[in-house]
Amino acid sequence: MALEYAPRGLVGVLTPQANTTVEPEFGILWPAGIAMINARLTSARGTIEERLVDYYDRLDDAVAQFANAPIAAVAIACTGASYLVGAQREDEIVARLEERLGVAVITSAKAVVDALRVSGARRVGFVSPYPAGLTEASVGYWRERGIEAAEVASAAPDEGAFHPIYSMRASGAREALDALGGRNLDAVVMLGTGMPTLRPILERPRLGRAPVMSCMLCLAWRTVLQVEGRSPTQESLLAWIEASDWRPRFEERCAPV
Repeated sequence: MALEYAPRGLVGVLTPQANTTVEPEFGILWPAGIAMINARLTSARGTIEERLVDYYDRLDDAVAQFANAPIAAVAIACTGASYLVGAQREDEIVARLEERLGVAVITSAKAVVDALRVSGARRVGFVSPYPAGLTEASVGYWRERGIEAAEVASAAPDEGAFHPIYSMRASGAREALDALGGRNLDAVVMLGTGMPTLRPILERPRLGRAPVMSCMLCLAWRTVLQVEGRSPTQESLLAWIEASDWRPRFEERCAPV
């Protein structure tokens, strides 16, 4: 079924409740003909870690918000939950949802894994916006997926704002990216879907020989390929990193800082 604003496909996106980055970055990243509807992952739990796990425990309620919209795929724009539930349970959750919904379900963490695999990357540098415990959990998750966290640089959060990650500016990601030595890295990934990362990718698509990507860019790339029925390739990933398609939309919508 072709929709007026999504003739190539409609994506159902699940976004953490206070995240202010997912919709703006996806609005820039989606190519012409692909659109999204958004639903919120919500939880009343007290800590960040508890809320993240609760999001995955309540995914059935979250996807129910799409009702009977003709979505071609579901994109889960929440990376931290994957770290805490682990690779095996993440795979089980995705498989169950796909069977029930009849469409592909793509998590941001698994999209990053696909990107690193087509890149042939083993030694990876990560930029983390997380508190120490969640950063440590992320390293364990990547290890489960066969990826070595060779370097980790922390982006300084704004502890006085409404949320330490979602209130971050792109300059924080850029500074952490610069802090990575980049020696002997196969790829660099800026973690989280709440930290703005598109400007740093435009400014520095490579750190030495290592391509620079983010969870949001990988999720958009992988979801579009799924909607179009194409397999992930290194060539397609590098085209997204080089931003030939989405750079004009970014420059039109985002004033210099």
